[in-house]
Amino acid sequence: MSAIPESHRDIIEQGGLGFVATIGPAGEPQNNPVWVVWDGEHIMFSLHKKRQKYWNLRREPRIAITVVDPDNRRRYLEVRGTVTAIEDDADRSFIDSIARQFVGTPRYEYDAPGAERVVVKVRPEHSSQMG
Repeated sequence: MSAIPESHRDIIEQGGLGFVATIGPAGEPQNNPVWVVWDGEHIMFSLHKKRQKYWNLRREPRIAITVVDPDNRRRYLEVRGTVTAIEDDADRSFIDSIARQFVGTPRYEYDAPGAERVVVKVRPEHSSQMG
């Protein structure tokens, strides 16, 4: 049985802005929006290696991600799971694909020169939903 119910799979399949909650170094929650995509098995997103989320996930791979249906703000999917991989995106192909999909530009141009990016892969283990 999938952790993502059929009734709300469309939310994650279309991707979009997800609110990613990680556990900070002192045990405090940290929650930030990121663009998320679904490959049918993992929720994936890009991180800059100098961000706190990156270090949080290196230390503690448990994560929660909430994606709100852009057409109905009362409908959402919240997924809890574990980071199964953090892979270098040295050629920036993943972050550039996100820029094309969500921002409409051919390249992601919001990083400082030389910024190092990674692709985070999350295995969903549990979900809750509304709407």
